[in-house]
Amino acid sequence: MKALLIGGTGPTGRHIIHGLIDRGYDVVMLNRGSRDSDAIPPSVERIVGDPHFPETLEAALGPRTFDLVIATYGRIRYVAEVVSTRTDRLITVGGAPSYRGFVVPEACVPPGMPIPTPEDAPRVETEEESHFGYLIRTTEDAVMAQHAAERMNVTHYRYPAVYGPWQVRPTTFWWAMQRCLDQRPYAVLPHGGLTISTRGYSLNMAHAVLLAVDQPEASAGQIYNCGDERQFSLAQWVGLIAEAMNWQLEIISVPEPYASPARDLMAMNNRSLHQYLDLSKICRQLGYSDRVNAPDAVRQTVQWFQDHPPDDDAYVAGLRAHYQIEDQLAEICREANARMEALPHIQSTFHHSYAHPREPGLPRDHRHR
Repeated sequence: MKALLIGGTGPTGRHIIHGLIDRGYDVVMLNRGSRDSDAIPPSVERIVGDPHFPETLEAALGPRTFDLVIATYGRIRYVAEVVSTRTDRLITVGGAPSYRGFVVPEACVPPGMPIPTPEDAPRVETEEESHFGYLIRTTEDAVMAQHAAERMNVTHYRYPAVYGPWQVRPTTFWWAMQRCLDQRPYAVLPHGGLTISTRGYSLNMAHAVLLAVDQPEASAGQIYNCGDERQFSLAQWVGLIAEAMNWQLEIISVPEPYASPARDLMAMNNRSLHQYLDLSKICRQLGYSDRVNAPDAVRQTVQWFQDHPPDDDAYVAGLRAHYQIEDQLAEICREANARMEALPHIQSTFHHSYAHPREPGLPRDHRHR
């Protein structure tokens, strides 16, 4: 059996390759050749080609055919078109920006995505609503049209924010790690860091994709959300990273419009509304469960970044550039909190609504319930 993986050097690609080899596939990897990895065995054939354009992908593949194609990289709508004459089975990976409200929360009423967001939630309708989101949506439509036309058996995944070793964008972790290394006392987060955005550990997300390899009939023509089973609020996320760094960061809560130091932690630098994907479909249909539990995955990723810190001085300097305004925001918040604490608050006492009489035969109990 021959499998083609388009991509392969990102956080999930290595795990997908090893999973395919374990299943008896001869694996071919195609990408632009800009990087490679010792984690990918020499037995894996490398094809250098650009999957962003149909003509360059056609030229790179030539007359080859495959039993399975997994596309995690490139312009997936073109990939689906090109490989439709080269395979009967295609698994593609995209993302969640096709959902209405992911890029432009105000497109939904009330603003923001449904909580949680199932696969059949409304998607971006027009390019005017969201150019990027509409591109993702039309790509999904083009891919699934190949299945509807019976050219291939197609399964599509909507990846969350993926984390783990070889992460392309280190900000998700290094934002907090740099503050710990600099022994900062606090971190400013929007609305106390209560936002939940679905994330997925690279090994877990590769496992999710491989479930469709193992179950081609059950996953035929399906679109799946994926992510870790356990999710964290932004404050919990920062706290887990700090704990793994043996440091404690106090969370300073500020209104979202002014949380500029934490803007990079918000998806697409957007609002701090939830982007929480419903995973029930993939769990129910394919039996998904995490291979690595999320707290351990965070700790393992912190360790990897400690061993492989960013070598871009400008990037680190950019993180530190926010410290001055973070200090000013913290001071303003503490002053405001002190003023609010000094107000003559009336504290409510909670009692549940159901009667618990102390004596038989009384129409009401001692709380007049």
